Amino acid sequence: MPTHISAPVPIPTLRRLPFLLLALGLSAYAAEGRPLLSLQPTIARPGDPVLVTVRGLSEAPTGTIGERPLRFYPVREGFQALTGLPVELAPGAVQVKVSAPSGTVPVELTETLNVVAAGWPSRTLKVANKFVKPPPPEVQARMEQDKAAFAAAFGQPFAPPLFGENFAWPRQGRITAPYGDLRTYNGKKQSQHYGTDLDGATGTPVYAANAGTVVMTRDNFAAGNTVLVHHGAGLYTSYFHLSAFDVKDGERVERGQLLGKVGGTGRVTGPHLHWGVKVDDMWVDGETLLKLDFGTAPPAVTQRDKE
Repeated sequence: MPTHISAPVPIPTLRRLPFLLLALGLSAYAAEGRPLLSLQPTIARPGDPVLVTVRGLSEAPTGTIGERPLRFYPVREGFQALTGLPVELAPGAVQVKVSAPSGTVPVELTETLNVVAAGWPSRTLKVANKFVKPPPPEVQARMEQDKAAFAAAFGQPFAPPLFGENFAWPRQGRITAPYGDLRTYNGKKQSQHYGTDLDGATGTPVYAANAGTVVMTRDNFAAGNTVLVHHGAGLYTSYFHLSAFDVKDGERVERGQLLGKVGGTGRVTGPHLHWGVKVDDMWVDGETLLKLDFGTAPPAVTQRDKE
């Protein structure tokens, strides 16, 4: 087996220096008792996840990003909220506003998130006709059952993060389709791709991107064999088209733990892993999630790293 598995696009250590310097600056502000609001990323695209951090508060704040409310959870020296930007969001400035009591004077913090054009790529795909034609009643019934199962899995109560590290790629592999692709199936049906496709042969391993709880192991009509992991903080990761499961519903998993095997089940053109990220009830770009620094300890060595 390989001795090390790396991300498809490695991030040099030097690129983490701004986050380290930011963390030091935030700690200094907190020490002086002056609350500070920060955003990751500071320049975003539609479909990006956004991490909002407030340092120097002892009580939970409330806030909004644009018109959407933020849900804060406690972290060391403050609070965080994880949310996302809708894919249809127009480029421009988005205001982030946070309010919190601080002694006798309420604290009002504001920051601007600059949103740039997404520039989605487009492609045409050929799939079996059964996936694009109006489904027969028995298939429609199955799809409705799948929809209900996904809704139940994504309906977990809001909770603090179940993870203590930053996120990692679920497998090594070439990116064959990024998040946001505009797709036309068989020259007719159009849709947008709300995940990241990673190339892989049937039977190759798929690992958990971070710690959490398995809330679905199910064979779905379009997604095929699916694993969903709930990570807390309103965040889920999905793993579609698997050929086999290695976990069960309700199981607690750690970052780098084996979830299943790459496959070609469901609506696919060939074997691959479709990796999705859902936060605050929106599918967001997993590649941006991997760049977020949650202020956690350095990543631990996982079983995946040892193989």
